[in-house]
Amino acid sequence: MIWTVIGAIAATLTMFSFVPQIFRSLRTRSVNDVSPVTLFQLSAGVLLWMIYGIARRDPIIFIANLVTLITLTTLIFLYFKYKSLKQGVCR
Repeated sequence: MIWTVIGAIAATLTMFSFVPQIFRSLRTRSVNDVSPVTLFQLSAGVLLWMIYGIARRDPIIFIANLVTLITLTTLIFLYFKYKSLKQGVCR
């Protein structure tokens, strides 16, 4: 029981770890302090964790990493949106 609680807390912290960066990017319309390599590398790792969660039939691992991947995808979208706006390319 205690390990489930610890896992759920860890998953919650991980799931929402990029939300402050998303809000900051939206507020400043800047992604200068965001590394796309880090975002893609972490996304690959999170995707593998999702696959692992499926194989283990562990909903906490799967759902936590699914939500994390969604937040990372949002940040990647913002990265390309704001980088292209800064370079004068309208989308």
